[in-house]
Amino acid sequence: MGMQAENLEIVDMPTSFTNSREELENAKRVATDWSSMTTAQRIRSIELEGYVVIPNLLSGDQLFEIRAELMRLPTTGTDYSEHQRSYSGVQFTDSPSAIDVIALPAMIEFLGTLFGDELICTSCAYAVSQPGHPGIALHTDAQPYGSKIFGLAASSPCLVRVLYYLDDLTPERSPFKVIPGSHLSLHVDGNPYRRYLSHDDEVMVTCRAGSAVIINQKVFHANYPNYSNSDRRLLAIGYRPAWAGPIGEVPDYDSDRVATLPANVRPYFRSLNTRNIEYDLPNRPDNMNRDAAGISPQRYST
Repeated sequence: MGMQAENLEIVDMPTSFTNSREELENAKRVATDWSSMTTAQRIRSIELEGYVVIPNLLSGDQLFEIRAELMRLPTTGTDYSEHQRSYSGVQFTDSPSAIDVIALPAMIEFLGTLFGDELICTSCAYAVSQPGHPGIALHTDAQPYGSKIFGLAASSPCLVRVLYYLDDLTPERSPFKVIPGSHLSLHVDGNPYRRYLSHDDEVMVTCRAGSAVIINQKVFHANYPNYSNSDRRLLAIGYRPAWAGPIGEVPDYDSDRVATLPANVRPYFRSLNTRNIEYDLPNRPDNMNRDAAGISPQRYST
């Protein structure tokens, strides 16, 4: 699909666009063979690079059904562009195929290995970047003290977001953008409340529809503008381990609505205030272990 055929006739590009067409053409593109990665390599990527791609998770039939369901939802534009639209709370809509993705076995197995803990689904949203979308600012999904945008829910110390792409990501159609390793910075520039219009070290990630990008909530990420003539749609699902609750009480799921969820999905909708920690931990607890595979460097090579 060529750039020329996909271009919109945007004469005066607003300065709020994150990237020009020329910048897209010269963007650093990730050439990783994601399909050949082992589980250990995927864990290494999300822990050290801040993201990983798992291709071909959704079949053509699944994509057809999910698109049809989600396109019925009444999306709302953002405060910076009517061309970036979303709907939150997909799990409580009449969208059975989309809801079933929350418990997708391949993803649940990977996240279970990554976290080594029970999973809690923190969000399920549909997002659309329409033609003319100016690009999302580089940001993190982590706000350790909460924020006006995300409330205290973003204060969870450990969380990933799974972005299931419902359309092919091409350079012109709002591909994923990330600054690899930015979640590891201890510099003030890595303050998770900061946002950037663009960055010299951002990279472009493209993939086929049905693939998922999993992001560490602390990594700086975004998407590029949509210069194509078609929507870029995704289903975004947040997960955290049971131990990693928010710093304060957050509005919880309605138990009556949770009871209506499919049996395979319901276990991931425990209380959002679940926080399995030991606040009164002593310096030398009884019966301490001498090994822990989850913090061993060997987790990247097994």
